Amino acid sequence: MPANLSADEQVRRRLRQWPQRPPGAPVTPKQPGTWLRARPGDARTANQPFLKLPGSNRLRTLPDGLWLHFSPDPSDPYADILCIEACSSLQNLLDKRSRFAPSTTSLLAVCPVPWLLSPCQPNDPTPRWRLIKLLRHEPQDPLVLPVRDMRVLYGLKARQYDGFARSQMPQAHEYFCPMEALMEEDGDQNPAMRALLARASAAANFMHLPG
Repeated sequence: MPANLSADEQVRRRLRQWPQRPPGAPVTPKQPGTWLRARPGDARTANQPFLKLPGSNRLRTLPDGLWLHFSPDPSDPYADILCIEACSSLQNLLDKRSRFAPSTTSLLAVCPVPWLLSPCQPNDPTPRWRLIKLLRHEPQDPLVLPVRDMRVLYGLKARQYDGFARSQMPQAHEYFCPMEALMEEDGDQNPAMRALLARASAAANFMHLPG
């Protein structure tokens, strides 16, 4: 990978190679819908999903990595999100953490029409909207969904990661890893990364789920 790339761009290049389902995410009845990788997408297009607050048309949150789990029920539409953020400094971490702080307003996930109509795999012409069970017809407008559950993985430089892990407590939706783990080739196959993201599952908070 070119040495002159920023840490954020190095992470995004690796995340483009990750699968449509978050690595390590278990199949559970808590999330029976469809997972799709929303960001990073094709670097040549800006039509990628983003996050925003209701009523805000200018301030958008564009995570380095974003996976969306779509509700399977058209009568109860929602999205669960897994975000990945590469933080090159502690100030950058504080800024990004503030965007995902618990709030009394609902965060919205917005999926542009061109993204919904495009195939998610280069070797499969099936458009994304056909994989999303809550959609019954080809969309004419962006799909805007309230976020039901949010998990965020922050990548920190090694020295900052060690210091944070020793002295800080994460929020319930927060997870942390060394940024190098997000940059490594085939990082989605790393057993430690897969175990970490398995713990970020919506089912991980329960002793067991009803059959």
